[in-house]
Amino acid sequence: MMKPAVVFTLAVMALGSSLFAKDGWSEDFKDGLAKAKAEKKRVLVDFTGSDWCGWCVKLDREVFSQPEFKEYAAKNLVLVEVDFPQTKAQSKEQQAKNKALAEKYSIRGYPTVLIFNAAGKEIGKLGYMPGGPQAFIEALEKLPKP
Repeated sequence: MMKPAVVFTLAVMALGSSLFAKDGWSEDFKDGLAKAKAEKKRVLVDFTGSDWCGWCVKLDREVFSQPEFKEYAAKNLVLVEVDFPQTKAQSKEQQAKNKALAEKYSIRGYPTVLIFNAAGKEIGKLGYMPGGPQAFIEALEKLPKP
């Protein structure tokens, strides 16, 4: 008989990694682009190591999880998380998709935040910056609109 923890882990893996996407975030870049096109928004893609990268955790805590950013994002952005966890379960399919995106956009460090227009053209690149959601939103506002 399998231990409950093993059963739970297998069940989670069978259901896929969508259980782990942050609230309001997608893990599918193509779906994000389609949604951005339909809603006339930009796409923010966060390349992160959510469970091991200190700067990634800091960016999430100081910016992405703050009400001010969430409100701005709801009106202006489609959010996509491309995660490279070390301990968090993630399907092989999601791992392959994330690796392909990181290679395509030459991601060399984490966090790297790319901004795309609805047509899929990269229009900006950000990372952690001090100043919380206000500073991050100001940087986003300097980028081209959809």
